[in-house]
Amino acid sequence: MTHARISGTEQAWAALGGDPALLAHIGTSGPDGLLPARLPAMELARSAVAVCSLAAAELAARRTARPVPQVRVDDGAVATAFTSERHLRIDGRAPTNFAPLSRFWRTADGWVRTHANYPHHRARLLATLGLPADTSDDIAVDAVAASFAGRRGPEIERTVYAAGGLAVVARTPEEWAADPRGAAVAGTPLVARDRIGGGPARRTAALAGEPLLPAAGLRVLDLTRVIAGPVATRTLALLGADVLRIDAPQLPESQDAHSDTGFGKRSVDLDLGSRPGTAAFDKLLAGADVVVIGYRPGAIERFGLTPKSLTARRPGLVIGRISAWGHGPWAQRRGFDSLVQVATGIASVEAAAGPENPPGALPAQALDHGTGYLLAAAVLRALTEQHDEGGSRLVTLSLARTAAWLLDELPARHEPGATAGSYDAEKWLTETDSPLGRLRHARPPVAFDGSPADWSRPPGPLGADATAWLTA
Repeated sequence: MTHARISGTEQAWAALGGDPALLAHIGTSGPDGLLPARLPAMELARSAVAVCSLAAAELAARRTARPVPQVRVDDGAVATAFTSERHLRIDGRAPTNFAPLSRFWRTADGWVRTHANYPHHRARLLATLGLPADTSDDIAVDAVAASFAGRRGPEIERTVYAAGGLAVVARTPEEWAADPRGAAVAGTPLVARDRIGGGPARRTAALAGEPLLPAAGLRVLDLTRVIAGPVATRTLALLGADVLRIDAPQLPESQDAHSDTGFGKRSVDLDLGSRPGTAAFDKLLAGADVVVIGYRPGAIERFGLTPKSLTARRPGLVIGRISAWGHGPWAQRRGFDSLVQVATGIASVEAAAGPENPPGALPAQALDHGTGYLLAAAVLRALTEQHDEGGSRLVTLSLARTAAWLLDELPARHEPGATAGSYDAEKWLTETDSPLGRLRHARPPVAFDGSPADWSRPPGPLGADATAWLTA
């Protein structure tokens, strides 16, 4: 099914249940030719940020009884934000975004891509070859290449996943569409929106001095990792929310990744499998307005934290939920943007010409960033509906469904193989002192009349803050 007659912004706003008349409040500007790709990556990015900005403006208007502010979408700011992890500098140091074992590998019948940025995923990948976790990168790369070259992709995919690692066969869009895993996702909405229980309308007044910050005074529990979920909660923090990120102390996370996505937030470690951790979480939940969950289905539910149980304990709660694969046979599998691009056929479309060339990639982690801004938009729209009607809300998105949007629904604005126009990211970068050092980072792309130009606080060390809300 195609929707080429309407823009991506119109498609996304309709998926969010927004009033189409509000689209007139959006204005766009900026240089041409950004995020060049065979697929309409820039249209995805522009649309996701536009609807997020409009949802923020709508909620600000609702909470202050003022007209909806004008939204400003700058393509330069959008493209810079969608590559924010590449622009980040920490005291001049550029973080490493992909480890040596996170790459494409030639197989006997095509290509697979692995993801081994986290130590436990790397160890599980090496275990399938009988190698210890402390094997050097040089030896590991040679061993994986030699092993995979003589094996078929589906067998590698099954073996590595069975061991708890991550490997995905490179498929074409047609192969993914014909696969039960792809078909299950294609039959779902871009943004699933559900009312799951009762509860009062939360007409929390905006804080004094900040009349147009849509999320001012709201509290957000952030149970997300990597990029997509943290981008959503980073956006809510920009818009005034008190965002408290919760990580499991036994699960490693990248401090560098948090240095990019932790702006505006505080961070605590909490073991939800322990009695003290459960008690602390319950106390936080009692004061929360929003919970955002970015773990694969089943990971949080094993602690009894289902949408129904959360809203039963905190009526009127808004829950945002995001996963890699969405519905279907792979729903509970781990996944990352790079792997979803490979499985769904995006990497195949973006490959350079020539049978020996590996699959390609989008010019940004566009599924992560795009789904993150869509998730923030969905939460903001749910807060607007909750403000008017009460009740609890659940919004659900996935990287795989965003991939289907990119592949099948978004109107193309670039010719195949389009090249970048004139663009200097420095205009949309700034520097901030932080507990981690001097940070160079992308400015927020979400903008409307009265919106903040930057976050209220820089990121700090993971797990270093108090397990409590800022205000009583």
